[in-house]
Amino acid sequence: MRPSPVYNAIAALSWPLLHGLFRLRASGREHLPADGGYVLACNHVSSFDPWPLGLPLWPRRFLRFMAKSELFRLRPLAAVLRSLNAFPVERGGGDRTAMSEAARLLERGELLGIFPQGTSKPERQVGWHRGAARLALATGAPLVPVRMTGTRALPLRTRVRIVVGEPIAVAAARPTVAGARALTERLVQAVTAA
Repeated sequence: MRPSPVYNAIAALSWPLLHGLFRLRASGREHLPADGGYVLACNHVSSFDPWPLGLPLWPRRFLRFMAKSELFRLRPLAAVLRSLNAFPVERGGGDRTAMSEAARLLERGELLGIFPQGTSKPERQVGWHRGAARLALATGAPLVPVRMTGTRALPLRTRVRIVVGEPIAVAAARPTVAGARALTERLVQAVTAA
């Protein structure tokens, strides 16, 4: 699947804005696999996080995102989100439809951006959810840890930093609770160390 014209236009406009005004710097891009599907798993500090996360990949590759289903209730916003390659997920209940769509995308070689903390609001973060690990186990897609800083201050002038860590290779296996929990712990450590 190719990115939509809206996605390409926003990415093209975002590079100079984020580099110039917000001093975006991305390091570790050499860790990004050149082909095949993988899960780009990032810490979540702001509602702005999806905006810069995909830029280090563009225009060579682009991200698909899960976004909370509440955002898709307004038709105009839903249309914008879909044009930016997002699809809805019901949070908190193990949305099988969204997980199946995500697995299908990974198996097709697409990239999936996930924020395993589930929310950017610190008071609501209760640990990292296991969805990214479950998808990696179910599909054998690698997990690529990413640490992002500076987005909480957007849209004020700030320094946005993206650090990509080394991919975590994952062998396809039945995604048990224990296996997903152990893989999630590795992911948290890798994001923290990035």
